[in-house]
Amino acid sequence: MELYLLRHGIAEDRAATGRDADRRLTEEGRDKLRRVLERAHAAGVRPSLILSSPYKRTLETAEIAAHALGYEGKLVRTPALTPDSSPEDVWDAVREHRDEDALLLTGHEPLFSATVAHLLGSTRAMVHFRKGALACVDVEGFGAAPAGVLQWMLTAKLA
Repeated sequence: MELYLLRHGIAEDRAATGRDADRRLTEEGRDKLRRVLERAHAAGVRPSLILSSPYKRTLETAEIAAHALGYEGKLVRTPALTPDSSPEDVWDAVREHRDEDALLLTGHEPLFSATVAHLLGSTRAMVHFRKGALACVDVEGFGAAPAGVLQWMLTAKLA
């Protein structure tokens, strides 16, 4: 399975409600995401399913990704991708969808740095996951402990 992890784009510092979960993407965040996703689409990224944190900025990120990548399915919200989740919870969510060819996850930091490390079999974070960055990890098996290989990572600066 190709597993794509997409960190949400640049978001407003504070939502009108004061709740972190309600923070929206900024226009700059949307623009940078589009650049990353257009490059990814040109490189052949085609998710068969998109899972997202239920937070507003990640749902907006997932919507932009769906549009840019030609995805027409529904966006599946999961608490496994919220900021206070764990890499093990993310792996459990991935395993629930093991029949998919390419799974795109939209989420947060520091969860995604820790998750990439977990997928690669490390106990410490090894990736600095910038806002709007997209990483591809190839996952072969779906046992209790993941065994993935980092294929590439794309940031807005590179796109």
